[in-house]
Order: sequence, then C-alpha cells, then structure tokens
Amino acid sequence: MKYELNDKPGILPMLMYGLQWWIVSLPCVVIMGIIVSQLHYTDVAEQTFYLQKLFGIMGIAMIVQVLWGHRLPLIIGPASVLLIGILSTVSSGIPAVYTGIMVGGLVLTVLAYSGLLGKLQFVFTPRIVTVILILIAFTLTPVILKLVLGDAIHALFNLFFTLVMVLALVIGNKLLRGIWKSTTVLWGIVGGVLVYYGVFGFPTLVSTGAGIIPEQATVFNFPLNFEAGTILAFLFCYIALIVNELGSIQAVGHMLQADQMDQRTTRGVGIVGVTNVLSGLFGVIGPVDYSMSPGVISATGCASRYTLLPAGAGLILCAFFPSVVGMLVTIPGVVMGAILLYLMATQLAAGLQMLVREKAITDFDSGVVVGLPLMVALLLSFAPEGVLNLIPSLFKPIVGNGFVMGVITVLIMEHLIFKKK
Repeated sequence: MKYELNDKPGILPMLMYGLQWWIVSLPCVVIMGIIVSQLHYTDVAEQTFYLQKLFGIMGIAMIVQVLWGHRLPLIIGPASVLLIGILSTVSSGIPAVYTGIMVGGLVLTVLAYSGLLGKLQFVFTPRIVTVILILIAFTLTPVILKLVLGDAIHALFNLFFTLVMVLALVIGNKLLRGIWKSTTVLWGIVGGVLVYYGVFGFPTLVSTGAGIIPEQATVFNFPLNFEAGTILAFLFCYIALIVNELGSIQAVGHMLQADQMDQRTTRGVGIVGVTNVLSGLFGVIGPVDYSMSPGVISATGCASRYTLLPAGAGLILCAFFPSVVGMLVTIPGVVMGAILLYLMATQLAAGLQMLVREKAITDFDSGVVVGLPLMVALLLSFAPEGVLNLIPSLFKPIVGNGFVMGVITVLIMEHLIFKKK
C-alpha cells in the first residue's frame, strides 16, 4: 500500500484520491436517489431537491464515519434494501415512509450502543445471510422491469439496449484495471445516456428555479406518521441492513488488518443508525456502507481513510448546486434499469459465492431453507396489484412485501422448523 489506514497524504494526493472515491460513490447516490424521488414526486424541482438532500446526508455520513465511526475507508450510499421498504409502503404516504426509516434508524442505534447487537448475531447464520443477499436482488426485479419496459412505445428497443449495456458493463469489469475497473458503473451511465439520447435526441433541460430550495419543497419530514404496519416492514428491512453493514466493515477491516474491530463495528453500526434517523427527519432514503471498497483500495494502493474526506465534502457540495443535480434527473429510466440490473447481478453473485464458501446447502433440508423463502418472495413480488390491495392496510406493508415475507420465512425455517440441535 502506498498509504496505510491512518496515513495522511499531502494536499495533492489527498485531492486526487478523494476525487476517485467521489467518482466511485456518485453513481450509487444518483441511481437510488432518482428512482426514489420519482416514486414520490412528479415535479422536476421536487425530484432535484430530494437528490440535493440525499447528497448532503450521504456526504455528512461519510465524513462522520471516517473520523468518528468505524474509521475505515468505506464508501457509503443509499441502502437498496430500504428501496424495497419504500416500494412496498409508498401508498402509506411520505410521512409514514420516512417515519418508518427514522424509527428503524433509532432501533439500530440502540442495538449498537447498548451492546445488544453482539448478543443477536447468533440469528444471522450463513444460510440466513445468504438468503437475505439474494432476496434483495430478487425483490428488486419488478423495479428493474418497470424502468426497462415502462415505455411501451420503445419497449423492444429498450430491452435490447439493456441487454447490450449490461453485457458491456460485464466485459468492462472483466477487462479494465485499476481505477477504471472501479468506475465501471459511472462510465456505463455516461455511455448509456450518450447512446440513448444519440438515438432519440437530447432533452431540453428544464430550469429548477433560482433558489437552492424550491418554494413547494419541504426540508424536513413533518408531520411524522407512526403507522404500525409500515414501521414493522422497515424493521425487517433493517435486519438486512445490519447484515450489509457488518459484512462491509468486516471485509475492509480484515483486509487492512485493522485493530479493535469490535469497537469499530459498534461505532460504525451506531453511526449508520444515527444517520438513518437524520435521513428519516429530512425525508430521504437512509445510508449504509457498501462492500465495493476493497476493490477500490486494491486498485489504487491507497488505504488511507482520510482520502474519503474530500469525497464526502464533494457530495455535500453537490447539494448546493441544483442545476448540476437537475441534469442528473434527466438520466433515462432504461439506463437506470440497466445499471440496477448489473448491480443486482453482482449482489446475486456475492450471495451465491457465499452459499458455496460457507457450505450453506449440505442436504435437502438446507436446500429447502434457502429455496422456499426465495419462492415466497418472488410470488409476492410479482403478485397482481389487485390481489395485494385486498390485504388489510395494517398488514399490507408486511404480507404484501416479498422481501419481508422472505426474511420471515427463512427465520422460521432456520430457527424453528429445521433448527439444529
């Protein structure tokens, strides 16, 4: 390594490495932010302001984690599992959705700083962790379908465009080296946008207004709405978020042979909880640490946590330039769908890799423990909306949520029906 974990590079290397981290983190924030903002708002100014708030929260979370949290070089971004929670509860209204995120963040904070998190880790067996990783990919498939085939007029073109774009991303990830490999998704977005608009014509950019905050937009999520079904659905989503966070911290910590991993884990999960509470108050999707950081560290030879500070500052800076964020909102849905398909394929690959490495399936019973939750999740994810609307509103965020029901099923199968003596 050119720079170890606690090394402080000079100003120029700090800025250059920080720029690389910023480039890597940018697509994660943009893709998730655009998808969620379009779920809530139809007005471009409100969508833009949502992304501004999201950039600010992610930048703050990154800086706080590096200085006072896990203190590791970890990329942070919107949690894809919370996107699943938002999709299943969006009909409850914005106040109920982000109250659920705020409560989930609060529970996560209490678990981390009270010491209960360590005592609950027995729940997360290799089979359960593997199923949760795969569930995230499976239950986001309807979103990908909607992004890719939502435009009925260009559906056939969009389908082939998506397949070619994903294949190009896979080839790029295989052939590229160094920082180019780490920024494959970014170049995929840029290339996809240029090709798509090269075929159909570039859009006219709409002004989002002179002010940083649009007149009709609200900074905070008030009034809060404590809806029991929505809160319970998000609590199950936070089970997966804990798995994601623990995996990311442990992966980078072991790679760099960092000391005091127990304390780093506690502080890291605690800060994620606090920033999720903050996200709920500001009405944006909550953050989590991403597991892509080891690849970036290996590619650049820089493990200094301080190089993420310029990247976090860059994300915060984006929040104060609505015109730049407004350009990001114009990214075509098919491009976002192709990127999300590629990301979920890598998520599925990670789950399958863990399945083999941990020997999670050794007999027929263990295969059923993995297979049945996935089938339950798929069944509910593609269930007709008319059927799901028949579920009582109190239980719909849980029973109508493929991911949540998949998690419940695997917990019952692993710890009750097929419990090992």
